[in-house]
Amino acid sequence: MREVEQAQDFKTHSLPLARIKKIMKADEDVKMISAEAPVVFAKACEMFILELTLRSWIHTEENKRRTLQKNDIAAAIGRTDIFDFLVDIVPRDEFKDEGLVIPRAAGAVPFMGPGDNVPSYYYVAQQAPNMAAYAPPTQQMRSKAPAPPHGSS
Repeated sequence: MREVEQAQDFKTHSLPLARIKKIMKADEDVKMISAEAPVVFAKACEMFILELTLRSWIHTEENKRRTLQKNDIAAAIGRTDIFDFLVDIVPRDEFKDEGLVIPRAAGAVPFMGPGDNVPSYYYVAQQAPNMAAYAPPTQQMRSKAPAPPHGSS
């Protein structure tokens, strides 16, 4: 964050600010975006890319290669909890190729790709899902009703 605050040249960036702003505006709820917001996102994207690249490069070197490949990125995603949100966009085959098959644990939620009838990826929930959140509104209201006080009948 300090790097963003100390930056003097806000005109040149390694990622196009117009494209970042366009992605941000893809959400119809977003009406206005300050000039600084895309700059912060650009820096965050750079940091994300660098982190994933460095973790992928470790896998590349472990395999005695000098070229970073798609399977190296998949390995970094499979090995690092902070990248769990990416598990559903990396083909399951990439994990199999590297022996990184993520076992279906309790709480694993299958991800269905568009037009798929068979789950091809699995996202392991960080915590057990709150099933009350998925109940119809009338059931939610009943499940949240306060219990009667003890001793009153």
